[in-house]
Amino acid sequence: MDAPARPKSYEVPSPASLREREREPRRRVRWGRLLLIAIALGFLAAFLLLPLMVVFAQALSKGAAAYVAAITDPMAWASVKLTLLVAAIAVPMNVVFGVAAAWAIAKFQFRGKSALITLIELPFAVSPVIAGLTYILLFGAHGWFGPYLQNHDIRVVFAVPGIVLATIFVTFPFVARELIPVMQAQGKDDEETALSLGAGGWQVFWHVTLPNIRWGLLYGVLLCNARAMGEFGAVSVVSGHIRGLTNTMPLHVEILYNEYNYAAAFAVASLLALLALATLAGKSLLEWRQPELRRATLRDPARRTSP
Repeated sequence: MDAPARPKSYEVPSPASLREREREPRRRVRWGRLLLIAIALGFLAAFLLLPLMVVFAQALSKGAAAYVAAITDPMAWASVKLTLLVAAIAVPMNVVFGVAAAWAIAKFQFRGKSALITLIELPFAVSPVIAGLTYILLFGAHGWFGPYLQNHDIRVVFAVPGIVLATIFVTFPFVARELIPVMQAQGKDDEETALSLGAGGWQVFWHVTLPNIRWGLLYGVLLCNARAMGEFGAVSVVSGHIRGLTNTMPLHVEILYNEYNYAAAFAVASLLALLALATLAGKSLLEWRQPELRRATLRDPARRTSP
């Protein structure tokens, strides 16, 4: 008969080996986190920082004197002034529309609410070039309102009003899209409480609603301003490319580039980049001046409305 099998003996692991086993998963998580961070930084460097460096390098490729001459050219300054003028008109109008639309959608129930939301999303579904062509068909010389405008000596297309209208169309969703989720998350309790205490409509808006939405409003204004200054497609159709009159900065960059004046084109493009960096600096300054708003936003995930 076979001898009975002996029971297996198990070695008790030492405390050092137990600690090593505990460190192994943490080590894997740490390396995975570092890998993800490296991928994100590499992506930002390749698609954001590197193109920005190329723009400034090409702008200064012929020296500082050529750079200054390019950005002080009268045509370049005219494009800068027009870009800032269009943004100064389009952004406040979109702020008014965005706040009103977001307030109506988030605070009230009414017929046509879904249609209003769809119309707000329309510029994201329609090509900017198509939007520009629509304005040509409406306000051009052979458009629906063209004869009337010509008889009254009113110019819309190939003039500043057409550029403003095209810019407003392509930028009006940004403020509303940022404010709608913020107002929906906050509900109507604060406004109803203020009304029950005798506050009027404007008092409720200025002292209750506006302080609660200012963070989302800031992001909406930043996005709207950036798109207004950088819009190309719709503005290109309605502007007519008249130098010194209807050329915005992106259109002026295109003309210079098509004329093989690369240094001047990149010089004007660097001004656009500087305007974008100035917008980000303004956002950071506002965050620094209002630390309690930043802390409240970090505590309440519902208020995080960054894109």
